[in-house]
Amino acid sequence: MSATLAKGQNGPLAMNDVVISIQLTAPADLSALLVTERGKVRTDADFVFFNQPTGPGVNLQPAPAGQPASLAVSLNAVPAEIDQIRAVITLDDANSNFGSFPAPTAIVSDSAGNRLYEYHIDGLNSESIVIALELYRRQGAWKVRAVGQGYAGGFAALVTDHGVSVDDSPAQASQPVQAPPPPPQQPPNYPPPTTPAYPPQQTPQYAPPGAYPPPPGPGHPPQGGPGYPPPGPGHPPQGPGYPPQGPGYPPPPGAGYPPPGQPVPQQPPAEVSLSKDRPVSLVKGQRVTLRKEGNALTFVKMGLGWDPVRSRGMFGNRTVDIDLDAAVILFADMNPVDVAYYGQLISKDGSIRHQGDNLTGEGEGDDEVILVDLTRIPAHVTTLVFIVTSYKGHTFEQVQNAFCRLVDGVNNGELARYTMAGGMPFTGMAMAKLFRVGNDWKLQALGEGFQAKHPGEAVPQLGRFLVNG
Repeated sequence: MSATLAKGQNGPLAMNDVVISIQLTAPADLSALLVTERGKVRTDADFVFFNQPTGPGVNLQPAPAGQPASLAVSLNAVPAEIDQIRAVITLDDANSNFGSFPAPTAIVSDSAGNRLYEYHIDGLNSESIVIALELYRRQGAWKVRAVGQGYAGGFAALVTDHGVSVDDSPAQASQPVQAPPPPPQQPPNYPPPTTPAYPPQQTPQYAPPGAYPPPPGPGHPPQGGPGYPPPGPGHPPQGPGYPPQGPGYPPPPGAGYPPPGQPVPQQPPAEVSLSKDRPVSLVKGQRVTLRKEGNALTFVKMGLGWDPVRSRGMFGNRTVDIDLDAAVILFADMNPVDVAYYGQLISKDGSIRHQGDNLTGEGEGDDEVILVDLTRIPAHVTTLVFIVTSYKGHTFEQVQNAFCRLVDGVNNGELARYTMAGGMPFTGMAMAKLFRVGNDWKLQALGEGFQAKHPGEAVPQLGRFLVNG
């Protein structure tokens, strides 16, 4: 029979293994902060949540669909410096509040599921976050305390107050992007000579694949290329208020040409097929159908690799300690539904298996391998995005020989490879994606950068890669 706690009450814990769970009617997440007697985490690894489900002595356990996860705690595995384990409930919708729902209940059970304590968290109103309860040390033993402290400052403020590092805004590129030079002065109504608004390596990063950059700003006419042939016969001079025709000027509207300032459709790289003789060498944006000699592949490996840049110093060559992490995010249309990465090596459905973390990039061949069983991917999952993030914040300017390759999981034969030449001032990279087309799967090389140190920061920026048209 369980004991019922009121706010501020405590009780002893006589066993080593306990489970913290919650009951509530609103969609919410459960997380844990492992703090010292000063109320701070030692490192970010002491924060256990859905994107980092394992901590020292604490593991976040997934629950059936629609139910919040639970925290499994092995008290004898908690480091001696940790004084308290705080269990936090966070509503999925930050704009909602606990006052709109029946009060949640926090439960402490033993490893067999027998309830030890229950705490009905009353008195919550406008908060969307609450520290439900805490496990704490007292004279060499562990106890549980009902806390029920609402937190109005937001989730980022909560974890920051406990010493967790949070990047609320993407880090700035390590090298400033030079603005294009001002256009030369022109007579009224005359656009300046056509020059691309961005060099190729600085294409705006927020446009979805296959879409177009936003219309150029004042003083920058549309970019040249297919769809904008030079004016010639058949384009009579325009009337008053129109610029004259001639080299360096865009064609007039009409006659099959998009109006000035509108994007020009670009032809995607041709789709290629897998060959039994040699691996396909992909270029950015190119696609390959996952059929080999007419037969659909069922089990593939995605290998990702990189090498840290070696620098020459006073005491000889030195290798920068760069920790890159590979991950795959599973999407149902535009919605992320699961992830496989160093903190969760197997997707919830078991179709994706990450083979483990490489902390340095040293060694030949693949640094990290992700296994994909295409036959087990749930029907609602439409796209898998393979990414690499830099855990310590180094940019890809400090990495060389970055590549991803597709391997037949049956015979280990390499099927396709995409190699990136040159670095970019980003801490995250979308390397490739697998997506459904009818009953088939296709692979597309991406090679697009963004600012993220771990998959949790990357997910909100991956929507632009989900357009598979």
